[in-house]
Amino acid sequence: MTMCTRSIALAAGAATALAFGATAVLAPAQAAEVNGPKLTWNYSVWGKKRAFTAGIEKLSALLAAKTGGNWTLKIYYGAALSKSRENLDGLKIGAFEGAMFCNFYHPKKNPALMALTLPFLPMATWEENRKVREAVYAHPAVGKQLARWNAMIYTSSFLPQYELLGKGKPPVALADWKGMTVRAGGGLGRAMKVLGATPTTPTATEVYTGMQQGTMQAASFPFTYAHVAYKIHELADWYTANLSPGTSDCPLTFSISAYKKLPAQYKKLLEDSKEAVIAAQIDAYKKADKKNLPMLKKKLQEVRYTDAQIAAFRKAGGRPVIEAWIKENQGKFDARGLVKSMFAAVGKTYE
Repeated sequence: MTMCTRSIALAAGAATALAFGATAVLAPAQAAEVNGPKLTWNYSVWGKKRAFTAGIEKLSALLAAKTGGNWTLKIYYGAALSKSRENLDGLKIGAFEGAMFCNFYHPKKNPALMALTLPFLPMATWEENRKVREAVYAHPAVGKQLARWNAMIYTSSFLPQYELLGKGKPPVALADWKGMTVRAGGGLGRAMKVLGATPTTPTATEVYTGMQQGTMQAASFPFTYAHVAYKIHELADWYTANLSPGTSDCPLTFSISAYKKLPAQYKKLLEDSKEAVIAAQIDAYKKADKKNLPMLKKKLQEVRYTDAQIAAFRKAGGRPVIEAWIKENQGKFDARGLVKSMFAAVGKTYE
């Protein structure tokens, strides 16, 4: 869907609301903690309700509850307002007030944010995950590039490390990846290419069909919630348990122009709600793992690599890929400084 006007986008959303589910959390009948005007924000996401959407769902609930129902954040699922690759375009033209998007769906729209797709970043814990992402968001180049799309980041969806699920012969040796077509974007895709795989970047909702039709043999997703949310495990024969080559970034964003129109007390409410939103998002991933991991272990063959294999992959697909990315982008923005800031955020040094 190509969006030209706000009315077209919202008409499409209204027409598909019953089919895809537009969620607006209603506040209980109680006095508002934050007084303000009646306001409705429309929010664009793709796919169904899942762990990935827990953060924005928590925010919707908090805004409704704290304002006594005066501020409604209505979530449109299933790409009802916009295709996943076009959410930034929708923000730019004012078709809706907020959206989630994934950086590797359109690298040229957000080149600095692509730093978060680089392989083997220091994000082994949830605390590191948060610190690294927030360091990137604080970099001037990221905000400047997103401002061209009338977009501002509220917080991250804090995607966990990726693993891969696949069909056919399991890649128990690194050489087994050679010749495989793998869903992997950005720097993660480049790292897989080092192993001889061919990366491809379909959107999340397109992966099941690709796996089913045999156009790709494996798919990288945030592990474990996304593989199960998109039913990839139903087609797969195996999964990697400890490859952990990297992740990507799909932040919660608002329209800059819509945000500027908010009264001061509503802006403060957004800021005051952030910690609860982050906690809800991370907790949703943890709950998904508790449910999904036992099922995957029972259903699929686990592929677990040795320390020597992981070290070899890091040596070939880690720093060389990061350095290539820096070289490509250094003339456009301070790419090396951005990489250094990610490592410094967790007390490490990148030289």
